Amino acid sequence: MKNTTVYVCSECGYQSARWLGKCPGCGSWNTLEEYTPEPVTKKSAVTVKTEAQSLSELGTPDYIRQKTGCEELDRVLGGGIVSGSAVLLCGEPGIGKSTLLLQICSALSSGGDVLYVSGEESQEQIKLRADRLDVKGKGIYILADTNVDAALHHADRLKPSFVIVDSIQTMWKDGVNSSPGGVVQVKESSSSFIRYAKESGAAVIIVGHVNKEGGIAGPKVLEHMVDTVLYFEGDRRQSFRMIRAIKNRFGATDEVGVFEMAEHGLIEVKNPSELLLRGRPTGVSGNCAVCTMEGTRPIIAEVQALVTPSYYPSPKRAANGIDINRISLILALLEKRLGLKFSTHDCYVNVVGGMNIDEPAADLALALALISSLRDIPVPDDMIVVGELGLAGEIRAATELDKRLREAERLGFSSAAVPSRNYQKGAKVGQTSIETRKMSSIFEAIRIFNK
Repeated sequence: MKNTTVYVCSECGYQSARWLGKCPGCGSWNTLEEYTPEPVTKKSAVTVKTEAQSLSELGTPDYIRQKTGCEELDRVLGGGIVSGSAVLLCGEPGIGKSTLLLQICSALSSGGDVLYVSGEESQEQIKLRADRLDVKGKGIYILADTNVDAALHHADRLKPSFVIVDSIQTMWKDGVNSSPGGVVQVKESSSSFIRYAKESGAAVIIVGHVNKEGGIAGPKVLEHMVDTVLYFEGDRRQSFRMIRAIKNRFGATDEVGVFEMAEHGLIEVKNPSELLLRGRPTGVSGNCAVCTMEGTRPIIAEVQALVTPSYYPSPKRAANGIDINRISLILALLEKRLGLKFSTHDCYVNVVGGMNIDEPAADLALALALISSLRDIPVPDDMIVVGELGLAGEIRAATELDKRLREAERLGFSSAAVPSRNYQKGAKVGQTSIETRKMSSIFEAIRIFNK
């Protein structure tokens, strides 16, 4: 049977029978690539390699998880990397993916050999970086090759416990009619490494790049194929880095790992709040401290807002670290309920340190920062703010308020603006030395500027 040519989008994996300038799936331009699938051959017999076992007879070996030597990474993974699992680590170029993986090789090599497959650097370049990071270990093997079959051949020979592929966009597989980095090549190359992980029991860590929109490059199905998807966040021009789990079959997806990029590699940050509040100005309007929950960890961040009169028919809105749609919603709420004329002002919002905040409990802090900048009245420097805003102006309860208040107390904050709903219906909140100002609506919250 004659093969049928299809066109596959390199951004989202959408397939079309003919070439299109714009992908109907994701809206990207000039991303459809020609692909001729391999003919399907009928197999005469099925080779059985495994046997079905009763669930009650299965056990969990002690070595199922291996510590990476990095507590922040272990936190995100759920306690360590699981044997036979496939982990996808994504992030912008230069964010520190290769640096982190080379750093953990020393600890991983204590539990078995490590095969580091690099398609972007030579063995000599990796050696130079390893010397700078002071990475030592006899069980670390470096392979500079982009051929998937060659990498798996070395893996079969060395039988490592861990395989690191850096990066999947540089790998190619024989017999696949697609260029390296293409949708089909990425999918087939990843399938080969994942199949090896499941059959051999070795853990495979795959490095992936991100596209111009910030999403994981390659077909969306790649995220469904692996067991864990980790995303490296942060501005590569700043020292602050965060690792967040988007998907994790062996642990929670709400934990984050915090790092600081230094001269000798990535350093774990045990107290991220102190790092984010470093150099915080005092007595300045448009500044507000907020405590967010990242998994089980409270982190205090600094939200800054700058509101200036606009000289254009359509005022400008810009944000860094907060969803711009959330800002538009808060601005509309403040203008409707409080009568503040943000529609004639340009509004700029920034979260210091390159951190991204997507928790609704940061709404009140964002609103107070905007009001503070508009009125040019500072929010008290010793005040922490927590609360979600409803469209009617009500302040809704926040989760785990006791943990947030203890973190604020540890860092020297003396007062907190918190939702009054957290104290209703017999709810118990841990006692701290912080003076809590219970607020039920934005109308009460604005009174802090009257003193």
